[in-house]
Parts: sequence; C-alpha cells; structure tokens
Amino acid sequence: MPSPPPSPNPKRRAKAKKPDRQSPPFRILREPSPSLFPSRGEILKLLLIVFIAASVAVACSFVSGILSRRPKPFCDSGQDSQDIDICEPCPEKGWCSNGKLECLHGYKKQGRICIENGQLHQTAKKLAKVVEDDVCGSYAEVLCNGAGKIWVCYLDKPHGFDLLIYRTSEGDVVKILDDYKAREDIRIEDDNYKLTIHKALETVQGSLEKKADSNGSKEYKCPQPLAELHRPLDCCIRQWLYRHILLVTGVFTIVLCLTRFFWILHRKKFVSTRAEKLYDEVCEILEENAVRARTKNEGKPWVVASWLRDHLLLPRERKDYTLWKKVEELIQEDSRIDQYPKLIKGESKIRMAL
Repeated sequence: MPSPPPSPNPKRRAKAKKPDRQSPPFRILREPSPSLFPSRGEILKLLLIVFIAASVAVACSFVSGILSRRPKPFCDSGQDSQDIDICEPCPEKGWCSNGKLECLHGYKKQGRICIENGQLHQTAKKLAKVVEDDVCGSYAEVLCNGAGKIWVCYLDKPHGFDLLIYRTSEGDVVKILDDYKAREDIRIEDDNYKLTIHKALETVQGSLEKKADSNGSKEYKCPQPLAELHRPLDCCIRQWLYRHILLVTGVFTIVLCLTRFFWILHRKKFVSTRAEKLYDEVCEILEENAVRARTKNEGKPWVVASWLRDHLLLPRERKDYTLWKKVEELIQEDSRIDQYPKLIKGESKIRMAL
C-alpha cells in the first residue's frame, strides 16, 4: 500500500499542536512545585524567632513598669492611723519621718529595711567572750589556789573543798571592757560602743549567772562547770592527783616494784654471763702458764688470784665485788684448779694453778 504524500506545510502542523499542550485545564491539574511551601526546619526557626521577640517585649515592658513606678513613702513613726494605700509602714529597728527611713544605732540601711550591723555584732561577741574569760578565769583561779583579787566572796564547799566563789559587779564588767578596748585599740564611736557593751552584757547573761543586789546593781558569777573548763592544765593535773591519791600511790608502788624486780633479773643475768666469760679467760691463762712451765721451763705454773682479778676486770667492774665473787665460785667448783695461800713479799696471797 503506497504511503501518504508528505504535508505541504510541516511548520503549520507543529504550530497547530502547540496550543493543545498549553491549554488551561491541564495547567490546573498539575502538582505544585516543592519550593512553594516552607520546610519543617524553617517553620521551627520562624516560631523560635517569634517567641524570642515576644519574650524580649514582655521583659522590657516589665522593667519599664518597675523603673517608672515610684516607691511609696514611709509612714511616720508614732502615728496611730496609717493609710497603707498612701504610705508604707516603717520597718522594724527604724525611725521614719517625712517619708524617709533612718535606722537605729547598731543597724544599717539595706534597701528599704534595717539590718543588724555585722561589725558591731562581731565586736559585741568578742567583748562578751572577754567578760566570760575574765570572770570564769578568776573563778578558776579560786578553784585552783583559793585566792582572788578584786571579787566579793561567799563561802561554798563543792566536792568537799573550802573554796571562795567570787562575783563581779556590772561596773567591773564595764571596766574590763574599757581596758580591753584600750589594749586592742578598738576604734568605735561612743554611741555605738555603748550599744556594743549593752549587747555584750545581753550575751553574757546567757552564759553567766546574774544577781541584783539591794542597791540595784547587777552581779555576775561564772557557773562552776564552766569555770572548771577555764582551769590551767597544771591545776587540773594537780587536783586530779589529789582526788585520786590512793590510786596514784598504788600504781606508783606497783610500777616501782616491777621496775626493781626486772632490774634485779637483768643484773643477775648480766653478772652470770660476765662471770662465765671471765672464768673462761682464767682457765686459758692458767693452761698457758702450765704448758709453758712444763715444756719450756719458763715462768711459774701458778698465778696470783688478785693479779688475775685486776688484769681481767675493767676499772668500773673492780668496784663490783659481786662479779668477782661469782667468778671465784665457778673456780672453786672446778676440780682442776688448785688454790692455796702463799707468802709473797711478806703478804699472804691466794695462788691458782692447774
């Protein structure tokens, strides 16, 4: 079958098909491009930026409100009727006048409140410690020696001992603190110093016993358990020995007897060992003299006992008669050694020979 003849105008046919591919219905049904919508990561970044911006705006608004708000003035001290909507109540340890706050002595201003002055508080603690050490130290001296210096006394008998318990008046306490202030060169204003003394006395009342006499002055006394803690070491040892004298005497006697016993054992062992060594040396000298006298006909076969003693003993051992006496006992027990007296230069001496 013959093929159809070619089209006379191919360009016109191509143009005729192009409008069909770009028709509107087919463009609407096509899928949108992936870059048209944001990704999940971009959405999270956007939300984070929005949150940070909102937080900054809220913080700025809060700070601006605080800075722009004026604090209420303080209500004057001593007024009965106070409107808390108009003014703020005056804080403790403070005095308010014309809306302003002034702290009392011993307190300092911090913001809109009054707090205790730390330096004065520490100084008051030191002064209270000085008073306690002075009063209790004086009582401890009484417990140890039975004598005091400036204190008023009464008679008491704790633990069976006659002891004087001294009290000091409040004026004496102030004198103690004044002396300490001058000695330690504490620089403090007079008003604050009076307040510090007052606080120190309040602290001391918690540890010392207080008494008011008929004149209205206060007296302080250190409790005995606390005073005993202030006793010197030598005083504690001396009193302990005195209270336990029987026990100490018994222990000392036992220790002395044991020491004497072990020293005697050691002495006997030493004398026995040394005597045996000297006995061996005596036998060697006598044997040498006997051999030399028999073979070479030189010298004498006997030796004077006193010469042996002075020759063998050390100078410090010659004063110990027990040592040489032990050697003589060993020689007498040896049947090989003969001992007999001989007159030498008009003096009788003991000779030894094998």
